Amino acid sequence: MVKLNHYSGTAYDFFVSLYVLHHAGEFGLRPSWAAGVRSRLPADQREFLDQAQRFLRVPLTWLSALPGEDRSAREMLAALAALPDAERLKALHMPFDPPPGLRKVLDGIAARGTWNAGDLEAVRSALARRYIVLRNEDLQAMCTAWAQPAAFGEQYLRALNTYYQVFFAEEEERILPFLEEGLQQARSLAVKMPASELIESLSRGVQLPQLSELDELDLVPSYWASPLIFFGRTGPGQAVFLYGVRSGHAGLVPGDTVPDGLVETLKALADSTRLRILRYLAQQPLTPNQLARRLRLRAPTVIHHLKELRLAGLVQVTLEVEAEKRYALRRNALDELHPLLEEFLYGKPNGAGRDVHSQPGGEIE
Repeated sequence: MVKLNHYSGTAYDFFVSLYVLHHAGEFGLRPSWAAGVRSRLPADQREFLDQAQRFLRVPLTWLSALPGEDRSAREMLAALAALPDAERLKALHMPFDPPPGLRKVLDGIAARGTWNAGDLEAVRSALARRYIVLRNEDLQAMCTAWAQPAAFGEQYLRALNTYYQVFFAEEEERILPFLEEGLQQARSLAVKMPASELIESLSRGVQLPQLSELDELDLVPSYWASPLIFFGRTGPGQAVFLYGVRSGHAGLVPGDTVPDGLVETLKALADSTRLRILRYLAQQPLTPNQLARRLRLRAPTVIHHLKELRLAGLVQVTLEVEAEKRYALRRNALDELHPLLEEFLYGKPNGAGRDVHSQPGGEIE
């Protein structure tokens, strides 16, 4: 039986927020607002972070190795500063279980101080073994960073410190109560249900067959990850799972009056293709390729629609190891929509059907 460990702190959301701000569309965030936050940094640091976030994800392996149960962003930055400049990129970029061959080619680039077309293709091939597809410019940014790891480490730390000062220091005060509440709710649920049901409840629909292979699983609340999740192996028999704690009433943009969850759900339902997908998934779980054949659409088009449905919490997904994801209808999602819409329209609290836990670095879903 897997042992569940509960951790919290703003260190995780520090990196998750960076990822979200550079991939706003994946999280239903207005790109213009995300660009406005990034514009608070000096131009050279903003451009540097834009390049770095082309290939960097949330460093789950490194974060999981930090001491203590409450890992704050300030303590994380101090721990990162204690690393030698040349070691920061490896610590933040290399997961516990990198794709076969990736570590060798990147270490070779670092040793030579340069990269070539063969290195680029070797990195592309290694990532493809884990179904990770990056654009050429993303791969080039990765190889360029690894060619000068010390310079990258020094610039990245400086940019992260600036990001904390101009944005995240204030943001962590806003989100900390949500993280603390989410942590307590997860602990309470953990004594009432088995681990598999707990994961599905916290994430609003994610199933992890890998649980049977784990000895320990770290559960970490995240405000910025909602409505998706981050999952990754962090050691032999160990993994970390970041679950969303932003309710349907709260948004990433402070002061928004329309709940994000309500907007995403209504937007997802206002499309004939997505409605057809939901109808198929109501009959049986299917992979994107199986749906593509039924709908006579290209698989990338179907995957786009599935992402919109996942953002709205309308489907559940099974994350198989190195295999295609399998989706199914999340049958109680529509039950959750009505009270949320009613409360927004009439201002009447109604807890019926509300799931305050929302659910794409490690592995993003």
